[in-house]
Amino acid sequence: MDVEEVFSSKPRMKILKLLSRLGAVNVSEIARRIGLNYSTTNQHLKLLEAEGILRQRVYGRIRMYKFNEASAKARAVQNLIEAWEQDK
Repeated sequence: MDVEEVFSSKPRMKILKLLSRLGAVNVSEIARRIGLNYSTTNQHLKLLEAEGILRQRVYGRIRMYKFNEASAKARAVQNLIEAWEQDK
């Protein structure tokens, strides 16, 4: 997937901003905070995970997502969001 496709989605950007602020968050909480239903949120999360930007951890039935610290893409996205938010 091209960088334009990742950044062109408002829900994906909301997810990335939320995770940048909060760290690890479960799928239901992400969906609630960004105002989307569970399945749509889950699709965006799976795409971001497939790109290596996010990673998930499973604790029983709970799936927590956070930035993938081992990924250069994830670090770049997180740095961009942090720099953007500082200039507000």
